[in-house]
Amino acid sequence: MQTINYGNETSYGNLELLAQQVVEGFITGLHKSPFHGFSVEFAEHRQYNNGDNVKNIDWKLYAKTDKLYSKRFEEETNLRCQFVIDVSSSMYFPEPKSNKLTFSIQAVASLMYLLRKQRDAFGLSLFTEEILLNSPAKSTTAHQKYLFTQLEDLLHKPKVNAQTNLSEALHQVAELIHKRSLVIIFSDLFNTQTSSEKTDQFFDALQHLKFNKHEVVVFNVVDQSKEVNFEFENRPYQFIDMETGDMIKVHTNQVKDNYTAAVSRYRQQIALKCAQYKIDLVDADMNEGFYPVLQSYLIKRQKLG
Repeated sequence: MQTINYGNETSYGNLELLAQQVVEGFITGLHKSPFHGFSVEFAEHRQYNNGDNVKNIDWKLYAKTDKLYSKRFEEETNLRCQFVIDVSSSMYFPEPKSNKLTFSIQAVASLMYLLRKQRDAFGLSLFTEEILLNSPAKSTTAHQKYLFTQLEDLLHKPKVNAQTNLSEALHQVAELIHKRSLVIIFSDLFNTQTSSEKTDQFFDALQHLKFNKHEVVVFNVVDQSKEVNFEFENRPYQFIDMETGDMIKVHTNQVKDNYTAAVSRYRQQIALKCAQYKIDLVDADMNEGFYPVLQSYLIKRQKLG
């Protein structure tokens, strides 16, 4: 929706260090919030379930928490998670240094760090009109470093006029993941707005994932103030479609009401269909930081056991 400078002068810092700081701050915050009961700290334990071997119960931890936890082993993996990130050009809105893709990459890195902390496995898929990268889920430190390298490279190599085919990408992901997984999608979902047919194709792809026994969470990444509320100054603007390069000149007060009404209808439609298909849809406002994303993941993780 605005002209973007694609210069590579930005220094993004160390992604792993950022992820570590985000996760450690998040875990500290849990102790002061209604979410303090979540067991994100138990890298060596998991909650005891009926039928587990009683020999693995950590009785010292029981004495401290009055809850039963089983000791976990290095090779154990309770969850497989596949992250699917939309890297089309619309994800570079609104600025070179702070945009939806940067937010998504840093959020995924933080989730990967949290998964690694709990010894769960994670993989990564990147897509525009097709799958650009697909890495299977693993839980090793080397795998984490490899994926962080891929994500850091992506920050420095923006894709100009790269369009999205979300439905086709998700069909490919459904065929590539061979073990039951939690599939977490980061996208602005903008290609589904073009027609009801595109929306139906998107949900057909989500159904494909569900049919293959995967759990699905969709993080709808947006700049809430500009892309949803249309909070621009009351003056003429030149808006640019970042995926096609098409341009239009308008005065904001002449289009705001129609734009916000259309976006609201679309978002309501997506929310209703996700509820119908039992797919978790989470609004991820890039201006709200990473903690809401981590909390949403953790709630889903706890439900999965």
